[in-house]
Amino acid sequence: MKNRIAELDYLKSIFILLMIVFHLVYIGDKYPYAKALVYTFHMPAFLVISGYVMNIAKGIRPFLRTMWWIFIPYAVMETGYVIMSAILPVRESVEHLSVPLWLDKLFLHPLGPYWYLHTLMLCGLVYLLVDKLAGKWSNTVSVLIILALCYAVLSACGILSLINALYFTAGVALRRRSINFRTFFSASFWALLPVIWLAADETNLNKSTLSGAALTYLMISFLLAVYRYLPDYLKKGLGYIGSHTFVLLVFSPVFTMAVKPLVPVLAFEPTGMLFLCVSLCFCVIGSFAIAWGMDKLNLSRFFWGKARMLS
Repeated sequence: MKNRIAELDYLKSIFILLMIVFHLVYIGDKYPYAKALVYTFHMPAFLVISGYVMNIAKGIRPFLRTMWWIFIPYAVMETGYVIMSAILPVRESVEHLSVPLWLDKLFLHPLGPYWYLHTLMLCGLVYLLVDKLAGKWSNTVSVLIILALCYAVLSACGILSLINALYFTAGVALRRRSINFRTFFSASFWALLPVIWLAADETNLNKSTLSGAALTYLMISFLLAVYRYLPDYLKKGLGYIGSHTFVLLVFSPVFTMAVKPLVPVLAFEPTGMLFLCVSLCFCVIGSFAIAWGMDKLNLSRFFWGKARMLS
């Protein structure tokens, strides 16, 4: 999309910051209910937005080039994560490193937080294939049905989460039907009331259910209402984060692991909010610092496929 939509960058910034917060093991363990609530809507909303902005109209070669330059950072960081999972005492650990295991994690069953990039690439490539093979002879509904069936097959093979793919498909549907995102997700503070009602029952905190889909819709609607009243400096700051979520997706896991030693240091503050704020700032600033350093050292062209990642 040539012209960025400020509201989408804002939403992406909120969801990526929530992702980082609840990748902090200490916070997730201390507030399990809040984690369950956030996990119900933050990545589904991210996937809806991803499907909405997925641009296959620019042509096969440019699209494949985009996918390639998602794959390179993904491959580097997923490889590093697999290696570290064999060394460090993490929850998703591997006992023995091997080439078959590495290939399995890289192409089929990603380990750790990089599953989103794997899902994005797989959904995008299948979408391109379906569009090119069936798009000229089928209407939008037919394309969406074929797309969902393809995702279902991949899910049955254990390669892709069907519910994640369906949220992505929902975004594709909005885009193909030329439905304005801000019109479909109508901004409303009233959306908070049903959010509270649904969140009061823990059984609703499941992205695979209708209540999970409702929570995703309602939270987007509520956050869009909040956006209207934010001061310009905050809109600008969040917009910058939202336009560079790729950097945070790639590098923030490094820092969510690195801040673990801060837990006993900041344990004097019992709520964990001090640890949250310090760690979140550390993760965001650290991630951007790496990207900035890569820009300065002219390494970005080899990692991101562009001369400068930060603008």
